[in-house]
This record gives sequence, C-alpha cells and structure tokens, in this order.
Amino acid sequence: MGMEKVETHRAPAAIGPYSQAIKAGGFVFVSGQIPLTPEGVLVEGGVEDQARQALQNLKAVLEAAGSGLDRVVQVTAYLTDIAAFQAFNRVYAEFFTEPYPARAVVGVAELPKGAKVEVAAVALGGA
Repeated sequence: MGMEKVETHRAPAAIGPYSQAIKAGGFVFVSGQIPLTPEGVLVEGGVEDQARQALQNLKAVLEAAGSGLDRVVQVTAYLTDIAAFQAFNRVYAEFFTEPYPARAVVGVAELPKGAKVEVAAVALGGA
C-alpha cells in the first residue's frame, strides 16, 4: 500500500517532523491542526475563535487531499479546558452535518504554541 504526502499553503506548515496529512489505503489521515493562520500566527481569542481556525485548517488540508469535511469518518479534538466543551461544539456544528463523524474530545494540560484547541481527523479519500 502506497502513501502520499499531502501539503497545502492554505493551512499552516507542519511545525515538526510530520506531514499535514497522508493519503493511504483510500483514507486521508490529517495531523492535528491547531489555530495557526496559514502564515503561522496563533489566532488570539477564546476557544470558539481558535476552534474555527483549526477547523478551517482541517478543511483546507482535506481539500488539498481531494477529500472534504463531508467525507470525515473520525475526529479527535483536544481542549486545554474541558469546560469549553459546549463552546467547541457550537463551532464544530458549523463545519459538520449529519451523519456526524465518530468523535472523541480529550481534555489536555497543554498544546503546542499555547493553543487551546487541536483537531485531527481521518476521512475517506477523494471520490
């Protein structure tokens, strides 16, 4: 089974030794997206503002892979304040519709660059 690196300038570049996403076996595996602009600047503000940017980044990477949010089968989200769960859900609902992907939301102590939110996903490859 071959692997193909996915890269787009519409999302921030990887900040470590990893790819924005990998296409393999008919799936797209998107690395965790934090709320950096495509230029690499952390979005200021609360969880809603940061979640919106992280999800925009996720969308851009998926589209670069020939997939999309409507093809996402699993999402893992990390929040530095689990009390912000409902705020995160409000923004999440702007990006996903029925049938919603399977999902886990995990409370963590800290995220890279001081982010409050990180979102990773697995999606079906392009049709």
